Amino acid sequence: MNNENPVFHILERVPFFKGLNEESTNLIVNKITLEYYPADHLLFSQGDKGDTMYIIKKGQVKIFQGPKDDKDEQIVLATLADNSFFGEMALVSEKPRNASAITLEESEIFILKKDDFYSLINNNSSLAEQISSEFIHRIRENMRNENYKENE
Repeated sequence: MNNENPVFHILERVPFFKGLNEESTNLIVNKITLEYYPADHLLFSQGDKGDTMYIIKKGQVKIFQGPKDDKDEQIVLATLADNSFFGEMALVSEKPRNASAITLEESEIFILKKDDFYSLINNNSSLAEQISSEFIHRIRENMRNENYKENE
């Protein structure tokens, strides 16, 4: 089984993969590829169509809003390192990216493409049910949080 693969354990922390059984998680792990990026490589820009989830095996990535070339105008949202993941909402949302991502050093990053993700779901009803259930749970949780904020 792939549960020796470090990606397996990282996927268990991704909110809408968290509740998946081992077999379903392994199906996803098998669709993930490892890419190598140099320092200062722009992975995606704010406003781009999202089609990929990223998991950092080794390296650092800065998530920011604002122009790539003017660091004074950037708002840094996060600096992510080994075993961090980002871009997971691109797998289930049609919304454009709300931030940009750039490598800060040479990085090894696992990627899961939206097309591969949908291929898995379309060919595996059990996986589709598990992910749908987890996604609905997340939507309800987000709605509760929004209602709580409005009532404060």
